[in-house]
Amino acid sequence: MEVDGTNALVVGGASGLGEATARMLHADGAAVVIADLNADKGEALAAELGDGVSFVEANVLEAE
Repeated sequence: MEVDGTNALVVGGASGLGEATARMLHADGAAVVIADLNADKGEALAAELGDGVSFVEANVLEAE
């Protein structure tokens, strides 16, 4: 898969399939935003992956 520096929002990216997706997209050059309720895991993953990755604590299932 080639991404070539695009941006990606990974919902539920702090664990499971979301984490794997965040890792893959980051490895392919995407700027990744991880949106999840799990702040501890999300922040740790963003810090581990480094530049181009950020974390937003968000309940994506809650309608506003």
